[in-house]
Amino acid sequence: MSSSDDLEAGSTSETTAIGDDGIDPTALDCLDGIAIKPAEMSVSRAAELPFERVTIDYEGIEHYPDRRVLESLADGREVRVTVPVRADGFDPLGDDGHLADLPEGLQTVLVAGHPAYLSERERSRAIAPRFAAAMDLAPDSWVGTEGVERIALATGATQFELLSNTTPTDVRALRAAGFTGEIAIYAPTVLTDDADAVLDAVGAYVARRKRVADQLPATAETDSRATGEGRDILLQAAHEYALVGSRATIRDRIHLLRDAGADTIVGYPARGLEDFAV
Repeated sequence: MSSSDDLEAGSTSETTAIGDDGIDPTALDCLDGIAIKPAEMSVSRAAELPFERVTIDYEGIEHYPDRRVLESLADGREVRVTVPVRADGFDPLGDDGHLADLPEGLQTVLVAGHPAYLSERERSRAIAPRFAAAMDLAPDSWVGTEGVERIALATGATQFELLSNTTPTDVRALRAAGFTGEIAIYAPTVLTDDADAVLDAVGAYVARRKRVADQLPATAETDSRATGEGRDILLQAAHEYALVGSRATIRDRIHLLRDAGADTIVGYPARGLEDFAV
C-alpha cells in the first residue's frame, strides 16, 4: 500500500497517462453496478451511466425517490431499493405502506437500518423476524450484513457486504464453510491518487468505521484538512475500505475480491457521478 508521502507526491506514470485530474472512467468496466445516495445526487441521473445494475441507498424518507423516477430507472435495468425493515412504511410485520408501493419489477436490499435514520421506537424492533417476513415477500432480495452478520447469513440470501481490509479473508472463509449463495460487495470508489481528493471523498466515511474511529485522535479532521497521524490513519483506511487509485490499482483489487469468491462488486461514486461517466 502507498504511504501518505507517496500519495502526496501526486501520481504514477499511469495516473499521468489517464489525465491531469487522475480520473480514468474506463476503470469502471470491471464493476458490476453502481450505488446511488439520493441525498447527494439525483437518482434519475443513474440512467446516464453505462450500468445495468443500480442500487439506491436509504438515507431517510425525506430523500426517498419518487415512484415515477423508480419506474423510469427500472426500464431495462436491475434496480434494487434499500429497505430498512424496522422503519415505518417498510416494516413487513407492521406499517409496510412504502414497501407495498414499490413499482413492479424493482428488487430490494434488506437492511436493519442505520440508527441515524430510525426513531427510538423503530430501533427497538426485532430484526430477525422482519428479515424472514421480507424474504417471504421477496425471495430474491439481497441482505445487508453490516452489524447483523449472523442474522443475514441465516437468511441464505445474497450477502451484501461493505468493503473492508478483511473482505477477501472473510469471503474465503464463507466459501470454505460451505456458503454457496451469492456475495456482493459495496465499494466506495475514488478514481484518483490525489490524497486531498481521496480524503474529501471518503475521509468521513472511513472515519466512522469502528477500527478507524478507535485509532483517530479525538480532534482529527476527516477531510483534506487532516494532518499528521490522523491524516496517515485516514489515508491508510481509505485504501482498505474503498477502491482508490489508478485503473490498474482498482482493477487488481476487484480481481482479488473475485478470486476470493465475491460475485458482484457495486461501486459508489464517492466524488460524484461525473467520475463514473464515459
